[in-house]
Amino acid sequence: MNAAQTTSDRIKVFVLAKFPLARRQGIKESEPLLEAGILDSMGVLELVEFVEQEFAIRVSDDELVPENFKSIEQIAGFVSRKQSEDVHPNRVGIG
Repeated sequence: MNAAQTTSDRIKVFVLAKFPLARRQGIKESEPLLEAGILDSMGVLELVEFVEQEFAIRVSDDELVPENFKSIEQIAGFVSRKQSEDVHPNRVGIG
């Protein structure tokens, strides 16, 4: 992997490689993947598995919501939030 590749780039490369419709239509990072028909429910599961492996995060059932996986942009934001939580897991004050 190229060190200069952003989270969004890595997700987009996966989507383009895995989902033929994404290659045929071309996709923008803000495009809603489910609504555009690029992903179906199985595709979402494949994408979640990729994100977990590629970025070393764990996606809980509660996080499997459209807001987190609607577009490449939103997935990248979700990954960034998860990675920062993993770096600072105990942000709660000591009581």
